[in-house]
Amino acid sequence: MKILLIEDDAETAAYVAKGLKEQGYVVDHAAEGREGLFLAAEGPYDVMIVDRMLPGLDGLAIVKTIRGAGTKTPILFLTTRSSIEDRVEGLEAGGDDYLVKPFAFSELLARVQALARRPPLADVTTQLRIADLELDLLTRTASRAGHSLDLKPLEFKLLEYLVRNAGRIVTRTMLLEKVWDFHFDPQTNVVETNISRLRAKVDRGFGCDLIHTVRGAGYMLHGPK
Repeated sequence: MKILLIEDDAETAAYVAKGLKEQGYVVDHAAEGREGLFLAAEGPYDVMIVDRMLPGLDGLAIVKTIRGAGTKTPILFLTTRSSIEDRVEGLEAGGDDYLVKPFAFSELLARVQALARRPPLADVTTQLRIADLELDLLTRTASRAGHSLDLKPLEFKLLEYLVRNAGRIVTRTMLLEKVWDFHFDPQTNVVETNISRLRAKVDRGFGCDLIHTVRGAGYMLHGPK
């Protein structure tokens, strides 16, 4: 396992690096913030240990930059700053754990090992696509065949649910629960009305229909067969 240690205190760095190497880990050490960020970018590492207070570039800035670049490597903050606010700030910046100095090496080792055992984070899906229909989950926008669809927020939510269940029948009850958060039947045609409006925007004027009625069962979204 390869670990990046970004720590400017020479005594602490030597203590941590020696202990980790004795456990069989490969350790790269940076004593300055910008050097640490450079090594982090060069990576990859299994775990990073980052001091909060560093010359050149502080630990918070390093972690925010690392996370902004999409790096998911587990990060342990190592610092003398022990207030609740400091801990929250570190975790919100993208840290996974927070250990306050002075510390016992056995605890640091246990935390590093726990971070290393975490399964890698799955890439978060931000786009859904079926046939020529595309949904952008970040901007909450949709397009078909390159043409933007003017959807209201609830229409987008309804379409998203249909796309996520493409090829499967979704019942009226399922739509009431998942799209409208109704756990009862309001005895209205709210589902039918909104499906009709959605069809007018998604299917009308295009080569084939994507939203289909399954008589006596519900609805299904699928591409051309």
